[in-house]
Amino acid sequence: MELIITEKPSSAKKVAAALADGSPKVKKNKQSSYFELTHNGKEIIVTSAVGHLYGLVEANKNGWTYPTFDIKWEASYKNAKGLAYVKVYLDTITKLAKEADEFTIATDFDVEGEVIGLNVIRFACKKKDANRMKFSTLTKGDLVKSYDEKMKTLDWGQALAGETRHKLDWFYGINLSRALTSSVKAAGSFKVMSAGRVQGPALKMLVDREREIQAFVPVPFWEIPLLGDFKKNDIEAQHKDGKIFDESKVDTIMESVKGQSDAKVTEVKRTKRNQAPPNPFNLTSLQSEAYGQFKITPKETLALAQTLYLGGVTSYPRTSSQKLDPKLGFKKILTDLAKQPHYQGLCNELLKGELKPNDGKKTDPAHPAIYPTGLAPGELKPREQKIYDLIVKRFMATFAKPAVRETMEVFLDVNKEVFITKGTRTIEENWHVFYKPYVRLEEVSLPDMKENDLVDIKSIKKVKKETQPPKRYNQSSIIKELEKRNLGTKATRADILDRLFIRGYVEGVKILVTKLGMETISILEKFAPTIVDEKLTADFEEDMQQIREGKQEQEKVLEKAKKTLTVLLTDFKKKEKEIGKEILASVRETQDIQNFMGRCPKCKEGSLMIRRGKFGRFVGCGKYPDCKTIINIPKTGVVKFTGKMDDETGWPIASIGTGRKKQDVILQPADKNAPVEKKYPEQDMTCPTCNVGKMVLRKSYYGEFLGCNNYPKCQTLMNIKDGKVDTEKPIVRKPAEKKAKKKVAKKKPAKKKAVKKK
Repeated sequence: MELIITEKPSSAKKVAAALADGSPKVKKNKQSSYFELTHNGKEIIVTSAVGHLYGLVEANKNGWTYPTFDIKWEASYKNAKGLAYVKVYLDTITKLAKEADEFTIATDFDVEGEVIGLNVIRFACKKKDANRMKFSTLTKGDLVKSYDEKMKTLDWGQALAGETRHKLDWFYGINLSRALTSSVKAAGSFKVMSAGRVQGPALKMLVDREREIQAFVPVPFWEIPLLGDFKKNDIEAQHKDGKIFDESKVDTIMESVKGQSDAKVTEVKRTKRNQAPPNPFNLTSLQSEAYGQFKITPKETLALAQTLYLGGVTSYPRTSSQKLDPKLGFKKILTDLAKQPHYQGLCNELLKGELKPNDGKKTDPAHPAIYPTGLAPGELKPREQKIYDLIVKRFMATFAKPAVRETMEVFLDVNKEVFITKGTRTIEENWHVFYKPYVRLEEVSLPDMKENDLVDIKSIKKVKKETQPPKRYNQSSIIKELEKRNLGTKATRADILDRLFIRGYVEGVKILVTKLGMETISILEKFAPTIVDEKLTADFEEDMQQIREGKQEQEKVLEKAKKTLTVLLTDFKKKEKEIGKEILASVRETQDIQNFMGRCPKCKEGSLMIRRGKFGRFVGCGKYPDCKTIINIPKTGVVKFTGKMDDETGWPIASIGTGRKKQDVILQPADKNAPVEKKYPEQDMTCPTCNVGKMVLRKSYYGEFLGCNNYPKCQTLMNIKDGKVDTEKPIVRKPAEKKAKKKVAKKKPAKKKAVKKK
């Protein structure tokens, strides 16, 4: 009997359904399932892991000492309460392995999937090797072919490279985090700090950009725009010298064109060029495009693409490739896509011609570029639908003809001073048609102008500007930059970025490094520069690629890492207290900045700060007890001062929440002594429901309303519409009653009837 092990339960179900001669039998073992089937008369059982069943742990724990390199693989449920469910899946595999005489690994074909398969085979199945299925989609045809052409061994290059990555990340992550946390402890406080092999260099890259911006000194320059009219068409032109940094030269030009009423067309250039269709998506370009089009973060894009892959409607997303192999069967995919009404016309148009994709340069030995399988998806969630449509449209666009764009360049003479106006328009859309609405091109059409035509001048101005600092990275450009510098992998870069946000090192849509992030890098550069050395990290990435190709040994790479960390951390220990003091000062300063909610409008002297009390957090004045201003805020979530004060009330405005749920709220106390001018005469009236509270002005996502300040005991509110308070129809909500726990009486065991002996 053959045992096939997949990475996830949903994959096991698809593999079983694809291989079964008839219908596979579903068997249960507690919460886990497995499938019994026959394939061409052969008995097979298909079961699954649930991601990583094993994790690295310290072999002989000895407190928070560092450096430590004594590690082992252990079942993940033993070290994390949240992973208790893993035991059931592990028990199922162990039980089925005892009955099997042949083993096949069918996890995702990448380094992570190979490590999952390797650990399952050697620890759960007690075997040294296994067969290996390799597939890029979960369609029946691909899975059957993968089984029929399965490899006779694991992909040992992938397995050893993946295991090396896990061990390197453990060595760096645990030891550096312990060192930083211990340094804070040595300084007399406690805060869990974290650092990692790739996290440090990634943050350093962002800090370097922030330093460039802060050190940037703007340089003034001038532009000379001409606004004109040609046959009732507005014309915008610029002086041929563009940015001019010499003001005296600008003044000379302005003197020359002064009083001129028209500009003469001296030359018209028309240039046509072919604009090639886009390359197929790899993970990085998909993440970048999804962020640019929909503002979906790289991490969420990967999760959505993974869901589509598991649903069988798109291929494996964790790929670096920009190439599509003809063996995929382009004609069949497009024919199947044409069955979806939304894509029918476009697919039929492509099927008339040659199907040759515009492949990019990047390759991946494991998987092709991302593509739709042709299977029609079931009901997709809105954001899943967006990613699916983007992948389908990109796939179709790669087969289309190049678009044709024309650039028209017109040279204007104003008393021997030359001005230039340009316009670019699309003449033949071609691939644009297949990629709508995701084509982002500026269309500027100029009127038909010929030599010696005259343009009426409306104005010629001298405009002063300044050079701008480098742009901050966003979640699209940072992923591209990490790839360019060979930091992390296609599958880990989004998580690395996410971790920087979670730790409070960076924030914002345009990624801004916080005070904590800046100071942390400054301290590491001063005391342990190796931690943030991106060259060392990139070298390790190259070493792991060499292991994958069989050109480097795992142990040599691990030994190099141990030596590097030992030297670094031995020196770190000597300066532990000094480092801790600097980190602690930075942490406290950062917390003060994050907790600051503006100046107190009541006492005019104190600062409003987020505090923590017996009943959770609140905003209070720093001049307490002289000023007893207290403002309630949500117990959890992000609360950030916007830097603005409300014009009407004088109280600060804070941004509460994140993402699509974020909203601006006025932070003001509910007490009647607060310096708030009455906006409505009904404010402070006694609540008509409880006769205890006062009706105070509140703001929500939907606008202003009056609410009882005896909340939550009394939940009366009055709507405000067109500037008037509806006092006649107050809304009275009953507080949610706590459900009483039902006491289940334990049944006493029935007494056994005595059997009389005859």
